[in-house]
Order: sequence, then structure tokens, then C-alpha cells
Amino acid sequence: MKKTHPIPYLFEDKPLFGMDIGHNNVRIIQLQETKRKPRVVGYGEINFDASLIEEGVIVKPEELAADIQKLFKHSLVGDITTKRVAMSVPIARAFTRSVELPKLSEKEVIAAVQTEVEQYIPAAAESLYIDYSTVQSSKDKWTTFIVAMPRRIVDSYLLVARLLGLEPVIMQTSSGAGANLFSHDKQGDLPSVLVDFGSDSADITVYDKNPIVSGTVACGGEDITKLIAKELEVNVREATIIKTKYGLSYSKKQKQIEAALENNLSTLVKEIQRSVRYYEERSKSKQRIAQVVVMGGGANMPGLADYLTSTLRIPVRAFDPTHFIEFGRLQPFNQSERMSYVSAAGLSILEPQEAF
Repeated sequence: MKKTHPIPYLFEDKPLFGMDIGHNNVRIIQLQETKRKPRVVGYGEINFDASLIEEGVIVKPEELAADIQKLFKHSLVGDITTKRVAMSVPIARAFTRSVELPKLSEKEVIAAVQTEVEQYIPAAAESLYIDYSTVQSSKDKWTTFIVAMPRRIVDSYLLVARLLGLEPVIMQTSSGAGANLFSHDKQGDLPSVLVDFGSDSADITVYDKNPIVSGTVACGGEDITKLIAKELEVNVREATIIKTKYGLSYSKKQKQIEAALENNLSTLVKEIQRSVRYYEERSKSKQRIAQVVVMGGGANMPGLADYLTSTLRIPVRAFDPTHFIEFGRLQPFNQSERMSYVSAAGLSILEPQEAF
């Protein structure tokens, strides 16, 4: 993990690549700085058996490393030219807390963060890796965003990297990685709610130049597929095609799909609304959330942004990572997979000197 703040693109003399390990897949990408946009050096993805990870811990690191090795050998578009890697860890397994602190020295801030962790996070401090970022919210106070991740989770990811012969230099939450890329968006300076749809959950982050607060709801891509399959009485493969082709957009099956997803989407909407209220009630500048930005693989579902815009009455748009990178002579991402590379691309543009 790392302290989150605006960062430049990576330096050519110390390249790294991003590795996003999800619920049952791995995506990697390496970028190279150019005068226009970062250019893709290499990328790829591979699926693995979800049983290799339990409650966020990689319980079969040798098997996962073997699967990732197959990705490097057989499934890359382009090439990965460095052993230095920035890796994501699941925000759904992290403890997060946002607090206001008076202006303090760095030593005093560390002590205050430790106190907050001991008082409010339901885990022993010695079992956690703890990090924080600070944002000035007034002349004499700072808003501090604390992230604590169980050591056993982080250590299992580090072990996989080392089994692959890689040098892990940065660890960051998956939603934080997406926020890195979003910070380069033309509207990245607007107070926003970022919704990152993974396979088994949706991560919700209030972002105002830095992450302010994060949460997770059970509204992942796999859940959505299974609900559609059950409602329409089709198999998972057919449900995936229906979700990708029609989603929530107008079709003969629209009402059935909306009915199938009603409970999940209702929970998602309530959590977004709660996050909006949290920010606007505490915003010293009295700013309001300007937009909701959906990203990740599940955000590729047609009609999702329109559905959320209508329900939330806040502008909602999809975040496409291909707007910020170029592929040169390489084949671009598959159209249906491009949204899934947000976290990996966000990791790949981190500043290499910021080591874990």
C-alpha cells in the first residue's frame, strides 16, 4: 500500500508493471512514458481457480504462481521487460477510517494513527500493515484516511511475487489503484464517487483529490451473472452473453433483468447515497458530489450508467482506461475486457521510488 496523492507517470530508468490479482483472475500491464500518452509495452490476463484464495489470503501460492507463470509464457500481448511490480490487494479485506487531526509533526501523526487503529479497528494492531494519507481540510486541521490490511493477506501476495522471481516495490488497494488512474482524468479534480465493479463485489470510494472514505457491497460481476441466469433460466455462459450484450439497456429482456438485479442494485444505490451524504455533511468547502464514475469489469454492462443516473439523480459515467494510454503497434484490449484493466493500469503508473 502507499500514501495516495497526485503522482507523475513512471520514470523510464526504473520501470515497473502493474499486477492486479482479483477474485479468480490476474491482469498485468506495463506502460512506457511518451510525449503524448503512456504506451503499452505489454499486457495480459489469465483466470485461476477461485479456491486458491480464501478470505483474501492466497492459500495456495505455488499454484497461483504457476498459473501466473503461464500468463507470462503464453498469454502476453507484447512483453513485460521488468521484474519490478506494483501489486493490488483487495480493499474489501481492508479496514479503513477517515478522521480529522490537528496539524501535527510526522511523528505525532503516526502516533495518532496508531491510537485510532487500536481504538476503532477490530483487529490487533500487530496483525496489520497500516498506512495513511493526509489532506488539508482547514488551516489547522487535516483529514487523515487510514488503511489497515491484515499482514497475512499482504504477506501471501508478497510470497507469490517472490515465487515468480519478481521484486514487489509497491502494494496498494485495488480501489486506490483505480483512483490513481482517475486522477489523470479531465474531471478528476471534481468530488466524485468511484464505483469499481470486481468479480465478487463493488468497491465504493469517495474521491476528492484523494480517497476520503471507502466501502464494499456484494454487487460483483459474477453475482450479477448468476442472478440473470436464475431469472432467465439459462446457463452461466448464456447469462454472460446476455449481460454483456443487453445488460440494463432496452431489450425484450430488460424488465426481467431489472427484476433479477433489483435487490443487488438497491443495495448498491443505498451505499452510494450513504457515501454522498457522508462527504457532503462533512465537506468544509460545502462542495457537493459532482459525479459517480463506474469502472472495473462489471461497469461494461450496457445501460448501467443510465440506470444509476436515473436512480441517483447524479451524473454517472463509465471510466475507460484506454482514454489514457496508447497501444502503438500492439493489439488493443478486447472491447469487453478494457474496463477490467483500470486497477492494473493505475498500478503501472505509480512512481517506482515509492516502495512498500
